[in-house]
Amino acid sequence: MQEVPRGFKMEELKIDKSKFKQQGQGKSDWGEELRQKMESYNASKTKSKEEPAPSTIIFSLDNTLKGLSQVVCILEKQNVALHHIESRSSLSDPEAKEFLAVLESDKASEARVMDTLELLKECVKSLEVVEGGENDTVWFPRTLEEMNPCLTRPLYSELEPSHPGAKDPEYQALRKMCWNIAHNYTIGTPIPVIEYTESQIKTFGAIYSKLKILYPTNACKEFNEIFPDLVKECNISEDHIPQMEDVSQFVKKRTGFVLRPVSALLSARDFLSALAFHVFPATQYLRHPSSPFYTPEPDLCHELLGHCALLANPEFAQFSQEIGLASLGAPDEYIEKLASVYWFTVEFGVCKESTGRKAYGAGLLSSVAEIQYFLTDEPKVKPFDTSTAITESYPVEGFQTTYFLAESFSDALQKIRAFAATIPRPFTVRYNPYTQSIEVLDSKEKLLKVAEQLNGELNRLMDGILKLK
Repeated sequence: MQEVPRGFKMEELKIDKSKFKQQGQGKSDWGEELRQKMESYNASKTKSKEEPAPSTIIFSLDNTLKGLSQVVCILEKQNVALHHIESRSSLSDPEAKEFLAVLESDKASEARVMDTLELLKECVKSLEVVEGGENDTVWFPRTLEEMNPCLTRPLYSELEPSHPGAKDPEYQALRKMCWNIAHNYTIGTPIPVIEYTESQIKTFGAIYSKLKILYPTNACKEFNEIFPDLVKECNISEDHIPQMEDVSQFVKKRTGFVLRPVSALLSARDFLSALAFHVFPATQYLRHPSSPFYTPEPDLCHELLGHCALLANPEFAQFSQEIGLASLGAPDEYIEKLASVYWFTVEFGVCKESTGRKAYGAGLLSSVAEIQYFLTDEPKVKPFDTSTAITESYPVEGFQTTYFLAESFSDALQKIRAFAATIPRPFTVRYNPYTQSIEVLDSKEKLLKVAEQLNGELNRLMDGILKLK
């Protein structure tokens, strides 16, 4: 018989509504701190209409060291604050470097920023204002090389004092190892191996042993078609935690999506951007053994048992990428709306089947207690509609009070596409699978090129149809 970690209560899988208020729905100190961090971050991204927005610029330099020194000197003399700066290889000139910089201003210094931009033009090779004017265009990554840095800036870098693992040296060591892997990882290279402790394996095993009993009757058919293959090919069991590289290869073979280790919760913009590139940001660490059936932050159980089987489903993978593509270049307020849509679908979505309502959201599929809770009549269940989902509030921790029921994955995808068409940006984007990059379709020439490619695909489709007759 499998040994149960201390503190675990291996109860029978029965629905008892009286337990739900205590079984994961109550707030924890560290969950509350995480929620406040997220709210603080979102608030910092929202400016009032009377408050001038920061100016975001992209400039290139031939002589990086000398040129960057001149730029910093000008900003200092003009008393303009440099809020953020990052570099990348120039998209047009391999010999040059490009920099993305955010210049902070207040009402009194708006004119000073404009004067500063004029001065900067004299010492840089090129200068483009991408945000801060009437026709704002938010900068977004267009290549995997540009995407990588976006996934190394989590919303927090240390565990809160009230986190159950904050005073556990063994747990802290694993988190630090995962942090270093995520910070130094490059998309496309093998994901480093993690040696999990006996305690962590028991934690995983206790969760997995309960969930696998619930899946056949409560998970959607698409999940149940793939999950047995995931278990077999990645050697998932109560006494073995698979390596992320093996799981990533499993998903890649089926849909082209790959997993990319991250150290903690990301901002909504950075997370959604990765989906556009067929990259799924995932954590390698496990929740603390003292809290096996509840965690407000994503962990390996959530990623592996909740997300990965459906990421290996082509229709669901397309669904996820469509949300990511819609986020590229979108204004902050629309990122918040897309994050809500993602929450009520990919994280906590449910769909109709002939045998009843089934779960397809990872937050449900990785939670023993929440799957059981969903089966009761306590939560509200509404038809999935983006206009309703974007206004619905939701708890970051504890059980959801509302779930959105989709007719099917296809139906949800069509509604996502309709919502994406309402996002105000002066272009559309397309993922190029050959170059693994994002193409901005902002000219007639680019659109005609895509039309030619689609025409070739259509001809092959018609040829196949004719050969079937």
